[in-house]
Amino acid sequence: MPRALPLLLLLLIPGALPAQARRVLFVGNSLTYVNDLPGLVARISATLGAPLETHALAHPDYGIEDHLAEGVLARLLARERWDVVVLQQGPSSLPESGANLTEFAAKAAALARAHGACPAVYMVWAEASRPGSFDAVRDHYRAAADSAHAQFLPAGEAWRAAWRRDPSLPFYAPDGLHPTPLGTYLAALTISAALTGRSPTADTTTVAGAELTPARRRLLAHAAANVLSDLPRQCAPNANASTHADP
Repeated sequence: MPRALPLLLLLLIPGALPAQARRVLFVGNSLTYVNDLPGLVARISATLGAPLETHALAHPDYGIEDHLAEGVLARLLARERWDVVVLQQGPSSLPESGANLTEFAAKAAALARAHGACPAVYMVWAEASRPGSFDAVRDHYRAAADSAHAQFLPAGEAWRAAWRRDPSLPFYAPDGLHPTPLGTYLAALTISAALTGRSPTADTTTVAGAELTPARRRLLAHAAANVLSDLPRQCAPNANASTHADP
């Protein structure tokens, strides 16, 4: 991933939020902060009628293990109230990286839950040069979410669902890993719909560089709805609670 200044973002959608807006902490790397995915989730959730207050702890090339070792995540969880903690790292398609994802997602989820937050796992996508690894990315992220009793946020699967309708959709930036604004939009739309329990078809957000024509917007909304159709709507705050209950 490209090197950039380490980033600790506090992102708040402009304007007053309802007093009970759910607070969401994104924990990840450049696949979270490129194109400001957390800020876009806040904007989309507002159009869906269920505003989220989004914040992010993100550094270049970090995995969940790195965030746990650094200690900032633990301090943020102890110091502030969070409703949801969204965990993300790289594609993690190899067996050893998948095992790492499962191990440290479970540890971070337990830490989040100990401070009253629901954990969620944000599935990314395979590298453009390794399209055959998409199934492994999905399987490893789903296994990590299941092991951590966390909500599964299948952004990468939404990309594939959209490509099945239109293979020309430009989701990859030139480096073949990071998303274009359009790729970030679909990821954020999927995450927003999952966290709020609202239909993605209601979104009207505009995104610079995404060229969201009415037809394209409908296609992406249906792709997001498709991958979320058989998944739980919201994460369970208790590890022993059912993760398949609708809100």
